[in-house]
Amino acid sequence: MLFTAGVYKERLSQSALYHGATKVKEREARAVLAWLRRKGMAFAVGKDEATELTENQLLWQCRTYVAALRIADEFGCDAIGIQYQQGLKDLLPASDLAEGLLNNADRPPVRNAAGKVIRLGEPLTHFNEVDECAGLDGLMTQRVHRALGQPVENTLHDLRWGDIDRSGTTADYVWVFLISGSAPPAHHIGGYRGTDSLRQPPMYFRLGGGTVRGIAKPGEIVWSRVFIEDASLKMDLGRARVVRLPRKETERRWRETTPQWPIMHAVTHGVSRDQMMARHKANHVQVAYARSAREADLALYTKAALARELGLEVALCGTRADGTRF
Repeated sequence: MLFTAGVYKERLSQSALYHGATKVKEREARAVLAWLRRKGMAFAVGKDEATELTENQLLWQCRTYVAALRIADEFGCDAIGIQYQQGLKDLLPASDLAEGLLNNADRPPVRNAAGKVIRLGEPLTHFNEVDECAGLDGLMTQRVHRALGQPVENTLHDLRWGDIDRSGTTADYVWVFLISGSAPPAHHIGGYRGTDSLRQPPMYFRLGGGTVRGIAKPGEIVWSRVFIEDASLKMDLGRARVVRLPRKETERRWRETTPQWPIMHAVTHGVSRDQMMARHKANHVQVAYARSAREADLALYTKAALARELGLEVALCGTRADGTRF
């Protein structure tokens, strides 16, 4: 199905990624970490490897970031997925720090064997948990947004749950979009300065490692998801806006989910809770910002047209920001 859409899949080796990480020099890993600290990203560092985030864990995460870029460059990949939980979790700290950085256009520079900076000023689209449908979606999103001059950073989130806003700030039903990795700092309020890194819960990540945690900034987004049904690729597309909630309400939602992970408060346009769940094929949903509601609508239509040209069956879900139905 990917091949008929014009995408070639390469099965890369987890052992090759691990080997590549072991070959990254400590000075290179420290350069990545120093770059992030200069940008204002905060790290909740302690000394107990079993319960706290440590400098050693962060350096291994930075090695993974460097190694992932180099292996992707070697194989000519436009997008990659790291299947961390199947194997790598017993060898390395969590890949989430690497994943979030890969999806950011402004990220620590890494050079290949020829000394050239890999994808200077561009993300290397990463799809969490090797969700190949999300990988296809992310790749299309990056190319559409780049062509339209819109922000190219995109990520999948887990569509976790939703609730009314208990603070009363908005009367809308607000979804909790939240993911352990892949969320780029460009999506957060304050960018890198609004991003911190906490130790991953030991239940998920025995060897620790830091997250890329932040609160998603208010703005207009396109949400989408690619899925398989009736032996064919399909895509749902819709519009939403990210709202700002009081810190107390944000903390409540974090506590009810996973407080170490980045969170997005999303209000879908013209799609109710029950309608969203009735078509929900997986817990993943792709999101990308646009600079205005009108530009987000254009990005949605453009991505729909691209997906249709590639052979996907496309469904436009809900309404535009002005209330007009698709």
